[in-house]
Amino acid sequence: MTILIPILIGVAVAAVVAYVAWLMPSRSRAVERQLTELEHSSAADDPVHRDRRQRQSQQLKAVLEFVGERVAGDRAKPKTAAEAEAETPLQAARSRSELRQRLIYAGYREPSAIGIYWGARVALCVGLGLLGFIVFGAILGDGARALLAAAWGAGLGWVAPAIHVGRRGRARQKEIQFALADALDLMVVCVEAGLALNQALVRVADEIHHVSKVTSDEFTLVNLEIRAGVPREDALRNLGDRTGVGDLQSLVSMLIQTDRFGTSVAQALRVHSDTLRTKRRQRAEEAAAKTTIKLVFPLAFCIFPALFVVILGPALISIYRTLLGMK
Repeated sequence: MTILIPILIGVAVAAVVAYVAWLMPSRSRAVERQLTELEHSSAADDPVHRDRRQRQSQQLKAVLEFVGERVAGDRAKPKTAAEAEAETPLQAARSRSELRQRLIYAGYREPSAIGIYWGARVALCVGLGLLGFIVFGAILGDGARALLAAAWGAGLGWVAPAIHVGRRGRARQKEIQFALADALDLMVVCVEAGLALNQALVRVADEIHHVSKVTSDEFTLVNLEIRAGVPREDALRNLGDRTGVGDLQSLVSMLIQTDRFGTSVAQALRVHSDTLRTKRRQRAEEAAAKTTIKLVFPLAFCIFPALFVVILGPALISIYRTLLGMK
């Protein structure tokens, strides 16, 4: 009993320290990205290594796309330019599968993305399955456990690409949502300074690059589509469809309506900026209200056991010794 009490106290203290360290804010992604770019700038500027990595990446993508097309069939084959041009907007919307939409949200917009996705699932499933079978079969020498490890490895390899795509899509949406308020304020300043909407998008994309590269790339892509001849309404609508962020989709709808009816863009942007700021404050209040419920589990499983050990431990020891003396 005397040895168990310090062990429980140590475990409880370690759990509390780990939980506090997990709650502490870490460095932002922008700072991490800039530090990584500075560390690897010398290696990245080498054209020989860059070309070699590009060739290896293209070869790997070609292999995965070949495997994915054989597994998924017509769903993984990219459409030709003639087929895509012959489709009506309604047919294109119906043909866009849920998988394709999730890949677009994650930033994989290439025509061969579906084929590479299925090829990665098959390759990881087979590779991890064989690795688990070989490793556990060689170490343990037990066929049943080796088969179980192969099944676990195959299952992990099959679901890992889906988990990666989902997490990447949610991370991109979260980053866009956090940077949208700053981007909208910059857009208001640019429009009120006399810039047109297209030039304002270019300026915002340049200024927001250090805050959120994803948001900057999305705005830059809108400007490139407009320069390529796509109507501004369609380019803005594509922006909302690519990201899947509700606040950005409402901004796109507002800009389209403003452009269609000829109202003041600066005034509409300012009103929408105030609305977005209010929604952000409401989200913060909602997150703060949820904190009380989320603290119940750390209190019940980490802090309360340590308190019980400290408070009731000496009393229990005294009761135990008293009972022993009564015998």
